[in-house]
Amino acid sequence: MKVPTDVAGLARLILSSECKSVVMLTGAGVSVASGIPDFRSPGGMYDTLRPDLITATPAQRQLMTCDPTYVVEREMFMENAFPYLEVRRPFILNTFQQKWKATLAHRFAELLHTKTNKLTRVYTQNIDGLDRQCMGIPSDKIINVHGSLGAAACESCGAPMEMAEFCQLVSTHIKDIYGTDPGAPSESSPIPCPSCGKHTVKPTTVLFGSHLPTEFFEQSEVDLPETDLLIVSGTSLVVSPANSLVYQVPDTTIRVVVNREQVGANLGIQYNGNAHRDFFAQGACDQVFLDLMEELNWLETLSNDHLNDLPKSSAQLLRDKLA
Repeated sequence: MKVPTDVAGLARLILSSECKSVVMLTGAGVSVASGIPDFRSPGGMYDTLRPDLITATPAQRQLMTCDPTYVVEREMFMENAFPYLEVRRPFILNTFQQKWKATLAHRFAELLHTKTNKLTRVYTQNIDGLDRQCMGIPSDKIINVHGSLGAAACESCGAPMEMAEFCQLVSTHIKDIYGTDPGAPSESSPIPCPSCGKHTVKPTTVLFGSHLPTEFFEQSEVDLPETDLLIVSGTSLVVSPANSLVYQVPDTTIRVVVNREQVGANLGIQYNGNAHRDFFAQGACDQVFLDLMEELNWLETLSNDHLNDLPKSSAQLLRDKLA
């Protein structure tokens, strides 16, 4: 297969008979247009964390002050679930209420499946559940590498809890440290697991110190050897083992990076003139995938089926393109 040198070439590759299996690896960049707050960037959740507002012991607050990621650390959660639940409260409730919408980048994956049937799998590092708003993608084609805010289960015994029930309990049992919900309780109270009784029910996100879902390892072993095109989008490629996909695919696999800046050079992705299998589609994910869908002649379907479902910024990009 010929390595594309522009988005038009990428479109031709996708539609070619040589390209039969496409795998996507996505990160936070594909969800930026939805307006979801970023955890890691300056001004994000970790940067602005106020441990003094969180229900915790002085020792636990000190740990969170030194390193805000203790909020999502398994040992901390098993001792005290409140830091995780209080910090994540608005994200849990707003995800369930679909406050944030799937972006153009998500809709590209959906149309890739419905238009070509070449989408083998989406491996997403995001926990926002936006991929699953794309009803045209079968659920088994989405692997949530780091879990999801869209489902709940007990961290101790694994028993699931209906998301509607869990969100109701979060709403009535967990205080709002951000001061945006006047109906929230003034103090947090435990949410017990109906099966084991422990206070360890949470969204099925992967905590630091926990194992990734086995389906990531099992499915990637099946998918990667047959992958013709790997599209890496909106990720820094610094988190393992998700980033291993870029070097586990065969040498014949064409790799496309959709991102604002170059990533993964240390993993073997080439950005110089000697690149024999890699193409860098530089730019914001929504813009690049919109341009790609234009080259694929998918804009009419995108507009007819999803214009009213897109985030405001994504919808405006599409309207400007159609004007």
